[in-house]
Amino acid sequence: MEAFFPKKIITMNFQYVIIFLVSFGYCFLVSCAEFPYFNQSLKDDGSLSFLVIGDWGRKGLYNQSELAFQMGEIGEKLKIDFVMSSGDNFYEDGLNGVNDPTFQHSFTNIYKAPSLQKTWYNVLGNHDYRGDVEAQLSPILREKDKRWFCLRSYVLHAEIVDFFFIDTTPFVDDYFTNPKEHTYDWRGVLPKDKYLNDLLKDLDLALSKSTAKWKMVIGHHTIKSAGHHGITTELAQQLVPILEEHDVDFYINGHDHCLQRIGSIDSKLEFLTSGGGSKAWRGDVKGWNPAELKFYYDGQGFISIELNQKEVEFVYYDVFGNVLHKFSVSKDSCVSSQ
Repeated sequence: MEAFFPKKIITMNFQYVIIFLVSFGYCFLVSCAEFPYFNQSLKDDGSLSFLVIGDWGRKGLYNQSELAFQMGEIGEKLKIDFVMSSGDNFYEDGLNGVNDPTFQHSFTNIYKAPSLQKTWYNVLGNHDYRGDVEAQLSPILREKDKRWFCLRSYVLHAEIVDFFFIDTTPFVDDYFTNPKEHTYDWRGVLPKDKYLNDLLKDLDLALSKSTAKWKMVIGHHTIKSAGHHGITTELAQQLVPILEEHDVDFYINGHDHCLQRIGSIDSKLEFLTSGGGSKAWRGDVKGWNPAELKFYYDGQGFISIELNQKEVEFVYYDVFGNVLHKFSVSKDSCVSSQ
């Protein structure tokens, strides 16, 4: 994996990014974009395959270990290239530092299958912000487990597809105005308005420069959801117009502890939830327009994604490895099939 390192970093801790790249031998180039760019190789046949898991880190409890086993089985079958995490990596309150044993108990010691010994591309969730958020960004964790990769916002480029990982927690006003009993680690985020304005500007710039066949944006929080958290108004108002303007194909999130697929009536953008990595919320589902709601499962599970230049296929699995839902999208014809 190569990194294209920008002149100035607004949305990440500059020191951590420099150390992260230099410590592990990444080569880097200067880019005018604010997000760091990293390269992911395709398979020899020009395809890519990976798994998506979210809301998982519970020291093996709530079927996290059982789900990890099934991920290993599917990962081996598909010869996955990496794993993508949609946030809330460590419960209940993130990590308390780089030496927190929770990192081993919830990550290293759980996802032990040979097929899962790939890079894990992570975003931060709201529970991660309740601990020492900079611990998850630190290169020290990668020294402990070379699979770990976590920055606030960044772009992963894989020739035919660009993945835009974004930090969604600071968008949610309620975490600032009504934190209840929780304490959030806002280092690197304040002043909030500037942080969010820069993030949106940088995302808009990165999307405008993308020439990839497919574009996927990954964030922790829901935008459209029939689950517990429902619509995140701040993202619907501030983020969706940018995604639609740049013809983003999929927004992938966690946050709601379920598996879900919601389409759009007036655009091609689809909203995919993979938040069933451990504790699920059985029966916690709201009504939604059936013309948009394509699939909802209120249990534990994960998603596999396989794509090439012409088509992408999504498969939703439960904790037993059973296929719950699958669909494919053809880029040339712009149609979905189930």
